[in-house]
Amino acid sequence: MKLEEIQRSLVDAKLDGWLFFDHHQRDPLAYQVLGLSTTKMCTRRWYYFIPASGEPRKLVHKIESFQLDSLPGSKTAYASWQEQKRLLGEMLGGAKRVAMQYSPECAVMHVALVDAGTIEIVRSLGVEVATSANLIQSFQACVTAAQRESHYEAGRRVDETLRETWNFIGDRLRAGKRITEWEAQEFIKTGFTRRGLFTDHGPNVSVNANSSDPHYDPKQDACSDIKPGDNVLIDLWAKLTEPTNAIYYDITWMGYCGTTPPADLQNIFNIVTGARDAAINRVNKGIDSGEALCGFQVDDAARAHIRDAGYVEYFYHRTGHSIGTDVHGAGANMDNLETHDERRVIPWTCFSIEPGIYLPAFGVRSEVNMFVDDKGAQVTGAVQDKLVLL
Repeated sequence: MKLEEIQRSLVDAKLDGWLFFDHHQRDPLAYQVLGLSTTKMCTRRWYYFIPASGEPRKLVHKIESFQLDSLPGSKTAYASWQEQKRLLGEMLGGAKRVAMQYSPECAVMHVALVDAGTIEIVRSLGVEVATSANLIQSFQACVTAAQRESHYEAGRRVDETLRETWNFIGDRLRAGKRITEWEAQEFIKTGFTRRGLFTDHGPNVSVNANSSDPHYDPKQDACSDIKPGDNVLIDLWAKLTEPTNAIYYDITWMGYCGTTPPADLQNIFNIVTGARDAAINRVNKGIDSGEALCGFQVDDAARAHIRDAGYVEYFYHRTGHSIGTDVHGAGANMDNLETHDERRVIPWTCFSIEPGIYLPAFGVRSEVNMFVDDKGAQVTGAVQDKLVLL
């Protein structure tokens, strides 16, 4: 646990402290930030309060008084619910405003982990509850230089796998041999294994109407053939198998099985890549100028481009998501559709830019990753500017 850094962040955020709470390991973020083991039984409520200054304080049940022994600070134990509430009030002392894993109106779902009843208890003690979303981002989404390099290395290996997959599909088509979405998916998985990459699920290989499902997952007995005249969407993500704290790389590219893409496909591809570039430019402009850039503003830039083209009703997911040791990380999402993400885009974080248009007949998405450090923002891999012709 980075106690001094946490307390500096609390002072900067004008918070009196950060109150952690859990039972039955319902809040994985608490365990990650505090460095707690998840191997212990946890059937009783515990509280851990880090004040903006001074020693942390623990409140644990007498049956499981060991829960927080690995953490610094004084410890108090309770038994009854009445005692629990009284001692919690004493633990919070003169605090007026504390952070918890709470998000107003569940705007940041990743952080909205503390139940409403516990929030009510804290408020009944005269304490205002603020969201810990930006604190979580600072301590869970920011990566090290070595982790950044793991992202770049994963990108090199994923990009190589993707090129190999396009060739595999093209060779099959030119030879007049049958190939399915599932076979292409399995080819990618084999390539990942050979290159020392891990993915938690997927990838998505989809043609025509299937590519209008952003989370399509072909199965051996439920997939489509890839045929001449089809559009092909490939969404693939992976990280290095070692080190264990490696960072994901997550991209989407589009192909066409032929030499001349139809006008409607080319038009939608141009609109989507234009939206992607508008979002990239918004990030670069905000970071370079020192603006307090928020995730929702990046989404606005991509969505405005698609709205101006007349297709905004077919873009029904956020523009991008945080990327970390999980493919969907703990940082700011580029989102003003599914949520209004007011978290700042901060240095040493990684995220995707992936606008899409999903028509009944076919879908198009173009996805890149961006990394922000102390010097600026950059796209971390190749940027697709034309359809891959197979």
